[in-house]
Amino acid sequence: MRKLLSRFLHSFLRLWPLALGIAILVACGSPQSQMSQEPIKIDGSSTVFPITNAVVAAFQETPKGENVTIEVQFSGTSAGFRQFCAGDTTISNASRPILIAEMNTCISNGVPFIELPVGFDALTVAVNPANTWVDQLSVAELKMIWEKAAEGKITRWNQIRPSFPDQPLVLYGPGGDSGTFDYFNEAIMGDAKNSRTDYTGSEDDDVIVNGIAENPNALGYLPFAFFEANRGRLKPIPIDNGKGAILPSPESVQNAQYQPLSRPLFIYVNAKAAQDHESLKEFVEFYLKEAANSVAKVGYVPLPEEAYQLAELQFIRGEVGTAFNGAPEPDITITEILRRQTLFQAQGS
Repeated sequence: MRKLLSRFLHSFLRLWPLALGIAILVACGSPQSQMSQEPIKIDGSSTVFPITNAVVAAFQETPKGENVTIEVQFSGTSAGFRQFCAGDTTISNASRPILIAEMNTCISNGVPFIELPVGFDALTVAVNPANTWVDQLSVAELKMIWEKAAEGKITRWNQIRPSFPDQPLVLYGPGGDSGTFDYFNEAIMGDAKNSRTDYTGSEDDDVIVNGIAENPNALGYLPFAFFEANRGRLKPIPIDNGKGAILPSPESVQNAQYQPLSRPLFIYVNAKAAQDHESLKEFVEFYLKEAANSVAKVGYVPLPEEAYQLAELQFIRGEVGTAFNGAPEPDITITEILRRQTLFQAQGS
């Protein structure tokens, strides 16, 4: 059902740029001069925020960007899509693919979107460095800790394994508006709604970092870049999905070993605004050329150069829609992203 809906949405959305462009030109003439003066508004994922922020800083040092106002904030992937599909932002940072309900809202509000993958994350499970008893955790143990059934029941470390100490288990993680929350729960529990709620949650990843760093009994999950920036304060835990315990790293992501907690990162661009707003068009083109450098700089995993070339071609052509099925999809690899980009463009040509 999801695949059929995705194909329908893809076909339907591809008609928007031309139709919307004609409607605007008929109604009020060319809007480019007016639109080019408006600020570029970006919100969404706190995971993707550091990448976009780095790209913005680099763009504003160029002649084309020095007089462009770009407002970058983060409120979480879900909150970001609510703003984006309402037409309140022009770019939405996202740490998961757009959901079916969000697509429907964009369609209802006349907001065509271009989906552009920009990097990969190794979602990291971490503890305090004073924790000497955890050397690895299995996917099954992560489910035991975080599933809804554990709420108010799995509250001490020795309930996970008898060999662990009889100490309180203090949990930190993303809030419900976070794409990290959606992805982790889909990957570990099989359902984004099957998470316990009795933990300290926040869309600000620094809150998670500080919570783990300040409590020897803490455990949490967060994007890899925030772990990388705080290596001395956090201890990463190898995760065993049945094929051996693997630490998060650029290499384990590139080799498709760190599963199911590797995930693609995106920006979504309002296709109508990109037609009308020359500075937005120039910024997105710059973003895709600069992405590999900024992704690596802030601590994530760049895509192959071919992926950015495909994304740039997709943007230039105004190919709207999604290559996903309207849900977070665990076990997606970099190779699969390339395959889907290629297939997506072939279907649209």
